[in-house]
Amino acid sequence: MTAEPRPPRARATAARGVVALALGVVLTLGACSSGGSPAPTVTPGGTADKGAPPSPTMPSAWPLTGVRSDDVAARPALAVKIENAPEARPQTGLEDADLVWEEVVEGGITRFVAVYHSRLPKSVEPVRSVRPMDPDVVAPLGGILAYTGGQTPFIDAVEKSGTQSVIMDRGDAGFSRDPDRAAPHNVVGDPTAFLDQADDDRTLPPPAQFRYSGEAGEGTAGTDGTKAGTLAVTLSPAQRSVWDWSGKEKQWLRSEGSRESVSSSGERHAATNVLALSVDVVDTKYKDPAGAPVPKAELIGKGKGVLASAGRTVPVQWSKKDQKSPVQLTRDGEPVELDPGSTWIELVPKDGGSWKAS
Repeated sequence: MTAEPRPPRARATAARGVVALALGVVLTLGACSSGGSPAPTVTPGGTADKGAPPSPTMPSAWPLTGVRSDDVAARPALAVKIENAPEARPQTGLEDADLVWEEVVEGGITRFVAVYHSRLPKSVEPVRSVRPMDPDVVAPLGGILAYTGGQTPFIDAVEKSGTQSVIMDRGDAGFSRDPDRAAPHNVVGDPTAFLDQADDDRTLPPPAQFRYSGEAGEGTAGTDGTKAGTLAVTLSPAQRSVWDWSGKEKQWLRSEGSRESVSSSGERHAATNVLALSVDVVDTKYKDPAGAPVPKAELIGKGKGVLASAGRTVPVQWSKKDQKSPVQLTRDGEPVELDPGSTWIELVPKDGGSWKAS
């Protein structure tokens, strides 16, 4: 199976009206487009009027990117744990994710929670184990999380969050080994096989996780932000994630420190939006097999952040009231909108982490 056709990452057509969407994804009238006609805004967590029957129509935009489409797939979100240690690079399939969360794990290295919906790669690699912050990341999606295994309390927490686990160590389908890589950095995942195991009640698109503007460049950063060519994010002494704006590609291009971050296909990892959130990181009192403490990024709460879109950055505030609620972004008390397209979220430790736009 080849990757599905790629919808444009940063283009959405203006449209009139308000459309109530299944699973609380709502398109509301946002800022006007450059031509003066109203542009739709994709909004998380919206609901239809009380007493009104639920809309039978599918979303008119991919909920995890805000990119308009007449052919949104009736499938759940699929999240996959992917490694980012130096031995894991180059990864496979990250370039097709709608959302990618980067989180600090043992020893200061990072792992990703890559979320797929609008596009499905043929494979993802290397798949690794679950961590304690993952339930808070995936619970609002109501979908599937695929991973190799993990400590029992972490697995239990995923399943209690309402997320379906697909686990290699349990014998679930869709996992294989890459003979050209050394274990444990060689687990290959098959996204189609993962989705084929979806529970009967996981047949609809996920709710939107962020608000999106109707057109590229019309999000909060593009309209109110400060011009920037680079957003450098320090997650730990072992991980510095650098994003450089490409005006030609209209994307933020990722580097691991000074080295370009690329897929095994040779494609540069890139994002329409980069969101850095300052979070508390706590010691869970658990240890990995090597005896290193297992940290947890605390996502339920609130804090400061920065949004990078359209070659600009803007300070934001974030909040998440409970596990199943998506992260809400505001600026001066007003909702923040991202540009339509892919988003990478950096969970930056308050103690020792930082970011700098220049």
